[in-house]
Amino acid sequence: MKNSGFSYELIHKDKNSNARLGRLNVFGKIVDTPVFMPVGTQATVKFLSSDDIKNLKASIILGNTYHLWLRPGTDVLEKAGGIHEFMNYDGPILTDSGGYQVFSLADTRKISDEGVSFKSHLDGKKLFMSPEDSIHIQESIGSDIAISFDECIPYPSSYSYCRDSVERTLRWAERGQKAHTRKNQALFGVVQGSEYADLRRYCAERLVEMDFDGYSIGGTSVGEDKATHYQMLDYTLPYLPEDKPRYEMGIGAINDILEGVERGVDMFDCVLPTRIARHGTLMTSRGRLNIKKRIYSDDFTPVDPECDCECCTKYTKAYINHLFRSNEGLGNRLMSIHNLRFLVRLMEGIRQAIAEDRFTEFKEDILGRYDFDERGF
Repeated sequence: MKNSGFSYELIHKDKNSNARLGRLNVFGKIVDTPVFMPVGTQATVKFLSSDDIKNLKASIILGNTYHLWLRPGTDVLEKAGGIHEFMNYDGPILTDSGGYQVFSLADTRKISDEGVSFKSHLDGKKLFMSPEDSIHIQESIGSDIAISFDECIPYPSSYSYCRDSVERTLRWAERGQKAHTRKNQALFGVVQGSEYADLRRYCAERLVEMDFDGYSIGGTSVGEDKATHYQMLDYTLPYLPEDKPRYEMGIGAINDILEGVERGVDMFDCVLPTRIARHGTLMTSRGRLNIKKRIYSDDFTPVDPECDCECCTKYTKAYINHLFRSNEGLGNRLMSIHNLRFLVRLMEGIRQAIAEDRFTEFKEDILGRYDFDERGF
């Protein structure tokens, strides 16, 4: 597929790794890569306004097809003039296919070649989504980048199940591509295959033959150990073209981002930074900080002295501790701003390190500062 309004430029490749410095032109909106995309599941990054997103210097965000389809519904979004007008945000927006959410409803879903039947998590209503439905919903939403409908393979799964699932994902990719008519919206294919090297390669090569605008790496961070996760990337990335963006879906842990960048991933997204913020966990240049602890109740220093966000430049740990312990919404907003700005700043540092051929040293320095738990933060 060729889309004249969407392009990727490879600017520089780190001489000691496969890390890539690039630039996306998203219909006149520029996104420097590698990039982290804050998640705006329901046309909002939780607790943040569109001005907050801009102040973070986040250059692109993600919306969720499944949730936006249910609420407010495509009819409302179309009447509003699309998601950008609806949420008063003029930056690039990527929508996922809805596949991950649909397949997470394991107790109610039934998969066929036609699509997936399932029940709404809101009211139990019976629903059905086909590859064509996913594309049409994303076109109605009006995102800048759409994702092909795929089957998110659970881990672990047998080889035979994964083989059949990959074939289904490829058939759905072809059908979705044929259904996609919006000229001002790019379309990415999704590589599946679980932990099996030959299936990953086969899926990637078939999708590349279809010539999508970019390629997503699916089925990672779904319960597998870290070694298997990174192996999945190794089984996929060598077979994706250099002149198209590579997007690993659902990744927000610091070590996972660094490992992905080192292998050549360009785009990441995850709810993790805002989710852990709401539970009082903050990412800082000095490691993980649990603001719930009483030791911070009279600590009048910034959350992170190296951070330039609103939380760190205007408020103290003592105040954020007070807001959290008092269950004040402002605390959720400020902590979410901080964690997202931390990851945006991390990506800024990554891009600078790649440009200067020192990504390996940068990665080692960041990893050396953190006492990671099994989740990677």
